[in-house]
Amino acid sequence: MTIPRRPLRAAGTFAAAAVVGLTGAVLSAGPAAAHTPTWAVTCNEVTLDLTAYNSDVANTVTVTVDGKDLLPTETFGKEFHKTLELPEHDKELTVHLVVKAGDGDSFSKDDTKQAPVCEDNTPTPTPTASESKPAEKPTTEAPAPSQSSPETAPAAASPSPSSPDLAETGSSSATPIIGGAAVAVLLAGGGIMWSVRKRRTAQG
Repeated sequence: MTIPRRPLRAAGTFAAAAVVGLTGAVLSAGPAAAHTPTWAVTCNEVTLDLTAYNSDVANTVTVTVDGKDLLPTETFGKEFHKTLELPEHDKELTVHLVVKAGDGDSFSKDDTKQAPVCEDNTPTPTPTASESKPAEKPTTEAPAPSQSSPETAPAAASPSPSSPDLAETGSSSATPIIGGAAVAVLLAGGGIMWSVRKRRTAQG
């Protein structure tokens, strides 16, 4: 019994075409699945892990924070690993990652994440003037003497207004002596005048 060869040849050609098509599909899907741009953002850093890229082409990566470069454009090959420190901040930061694959834009990545505020970066309140003022040191000086003075000696008694001032009235202890002398002078003068008159009478 002879088996026709034409159907077998047609079946072989179809099988070969199917294998070639499947192989092409696997090869074309391989690079797409191989590019792995992994990255993470925390409150204080950005971690980059870019793996399984085509090392035969130039791949680039750029990271910006609020529009400012955190990682200027850098070229890498098969893979790229780096940890970037974020600046201190008191509000959320917008972190932007751009990865450009040299073997096609379909393998590139453009992504944005938010960096939260770290709890220990919360600004501490500024102490007020009363809080910052150092406590006053206790004074060691002796207490000031009391303003009240001890009992003072009584003032010397002033002369009573009723007592006459002898110097002002003109009387003194010598007044009787002066008075006696005046009387004696008058008596002597009177005696002299009497003697003179008696002599004149006798002569006449």
